[in-house]
Amino acid sequence: MYSYTTSGVCAKQISFNIENGAVKNVYFHGGCPGNLIGVSQLIEGMKVEEAIEKLKGITCGGKQTSCPDQLSIALEESLKRLAG
Repeated sequence: MYSYTTSGVCAKQISFNIENGAVKNVYFHGGCPGNLIGVSQLIEGMKVEEAIEKLKGITCGGKQTSCPDQLSIALEESLKRLAG
């Protein structure tokens, strides 16, 4: 299980697994429950690289980031840890 502490968004932390190169069991701690459960369900089983591509750069209101963007950053960091 990976955990990532977010920055600049309502969710405080994101937890997830990576199994066989796919995103599994995403859980946002805090934030907008309906939207974040939806995001979690939509990317369940998606290849990590595809999830990053779809989520990276999404903003929320006037913020420079969003919960989905923070998830893309968390996934990128987890790939670096796996490769390192």
